[in-house]
Amino acid sequence: MNKGLNRRNFLKAIGVCLASSIPGCASGRQRPKEKTPAKKRPNIIFIMADDLGYGDFGCYNRDSKIPTPNVDRFASQSVSFTDAHSPSAVCSPTRYGVLTGRYSWRTRLKQNVLSGYSQPLISREQVTIAELLKRHGYQTACIGKWHLGIGWQSKDGGAINSPGDAERVDFNKPVTDGPKEHGFDYSFITAACSTVDSPYVFIENGKCTAEPTETMVCKGPVVTTGSRPGPMVPGWSNENVDPTYVEKTKEFLKRNKKTNKNAPFFVYLPLSAPHAPWLPPDFVKGQCTTGARGDMVVLVDWCVGQVLDTLDRLKLADNTLVIVTSDNGPRIGKKGHASAGDWRGYKSHIWEGGHRIPFIARWPGRIKPKTTSDEMICLTDLIATCSAIVGTKLPENAGQDSYNILPALLGEKSDKPIREAIVHHSCFGVFGIRQGHWKLILGTKSSGGWVEPGGTGPKEGSPGQLYNLADDPYEKNDLWEKHPDIVERLTELLEKYKEQGYSRPL
Repeated sequence: MNKGLNRRNFLKAIGVCLASSIPGCASGRQRPKEKTPAKKRPNIIFIMADDLGYGDFGCYNRDSKIPTPNVDRFASQSVSFTDAHSPSAVCSPTRYGVLTGRYSWRTRLKQNVLSGYSQPLISREQVTIAELLKRHGYQTACIGKWHLGIGWQSKDGGAINSPGDAERVDFNKPVTDGPKEHGFDYSFITAACSTVDSPYVFIENGKCTAEPTETMVCKGPVVTTGSRPGPMVPGWSNENVDPTYVEKTKEFLKRNKKTNKNAPFFVYLPLSAPHAPWLPPDFVKGQCTTGARGDMVVLVDWCVGQVLDTLDRLKLADNTLVIVTSDNGPRIGKKGHASAGDWRGYKSHIWEGGHRIPFIARWPGRIKPKTTSDEMICLTDLIATCSAIVGTKLPENAGQDSYNILPALLGEKSDKPIREAIVHHSCFGVFGIRQGHWKLILGTKSSGGWVEPGGTGPKEGSPGQLYNLADDPYEKNDLWEKHPDIVERLTELLEKYKEQGYSRPL
């Protein structure tokens, strides 16, 4: 890494052109004609931070030690959810859930995450949110951390499956399965964790922007300042990854307005920050008293501010639904900062801190500003909600675990919850299920994740945990032995969801 590179020189060094064209429909599939004029539909931008906790933004935590003025101002114009959850306590399975509306544990990924060389996780048959919106006239873009497996081609014709195959990857050939094959017109991504896992190269529209001919050298603990060794583009700078994503997003918005001004757009922007390594760029370094991780949260705030400012300059804000959220819970905060807020646990855990996240949505004229919602929602709900926004019914083979939360976004009152229940999942594959105030955890008495306090995976026949979050939000009082009837009822509901292959009403 060369910390002396500024952002423009960094982009030039790794072969990224800031004026690259944005192609049209990339999938080549036949799309049905639209039922209503596209211009009546809102633009949609989904910004998802990586490892950002419930307590990191000031608008969620009045005692936060991290300045987040852009997000806090955004929240004053939006609805903020207090009971939003990622479908997993780690990143790859959450990304799968966001794009497909389906829990990742229904796939081969039963625990942990993918590598930058894993085979694609999303099947060609599974409908994604990008594909659904394309059918209704949207221009679609994926800019950021993909981390869902990708179709690398090899030098010898054999399969690429793991980091051990890195030397056999032909980085000069286009990938065979990535965002393009799942509905995105334009993409600018990294294959895995952008700053901690190889290959350290940007992939634009299925092609590497440069050949990774050097090797990343780990210069410290991976959880703080180090990156795992692997192929790297000369001049790669971890500090410039998220600013590059933002630059590409701004470019897409400007280009789309010029060439497709009557077509709505969908931008999926999964940031890398504040995931480790905590290497903030110079323009945010030292702005936080909690250290480098805090500066990385400041970087997230900057990214959000840049996107919002661009919408204002292009006069697009009034017809754009913007959502800001996180892919799972945080790492432990430093110097008195409660990164998970008042919730127990952190990233990877089955406890609330592992998957309860900020979720803020702004849609001028539709969403009432400066409001909150205590509706229980999950990031898998995005595809069903967008289906409702464009006025179509979600196909039965899509969004198997996705609920339409548009009524909650718009502040509509109801006498019953939108979701019957929500399924939680830890890094080590521990299941939890929540219905109302009751939360059941199966097969372990531990955290179910690797972040301290480290736990174990599920063990058949082992007792679990049961909490009443209304009386015990920090999950201190385990009621497993006192309420066997509730344990039985929730266990049966989870088994039903598993066996039938879906959890949403059909």
